[in-house]
Amino acid sequence: MPIRLKRIYENPERSDGLRILVDRLWPRGLTREEAAIDEWMKDIAPSNRLRSWFGHRPERWKEFRKRYTKELNLPDHKNSIDNLARISRIATVTLLYGAKDDDRNNAVALAEFLKRKDRTRHRHS
Repeated sequence: MPIRLKRIYENPERSDGLRILVDRLWPRGLTREEAAIDEWMKDIAPSNRLRSWFGHRPERWKEFRKRYTKELNLPDHKNSIDNLARISRIATVTLLYGAKDDDRNNAVALAEFLKRKDRTRHRHS
């Protein structure tokens, strides 16, 4: 199943499936009820250091993706990544983010990472 991406400030829809917030910080101005999330996976969000360095500067996007991929490959993220990948193969998953830039944010980078991981898994099975 394809992984969907959505800004958390957009209205929840039934078609979102499992709604997973993948930001380290809670989105400003939203209650948990308004966010309507199923899970908050802040452990796989970019580290505070990386998030601050990136600062949503478009010119840092390519390097951000490289650095974030390194973080996602760390052993302490393995279980969360494996669980998220497994869930996304059997159910609709929408990764939620708070950033204003729909094309350059950690949810986009995470979805790309998961797709690469899934393609690699298929090649080795």
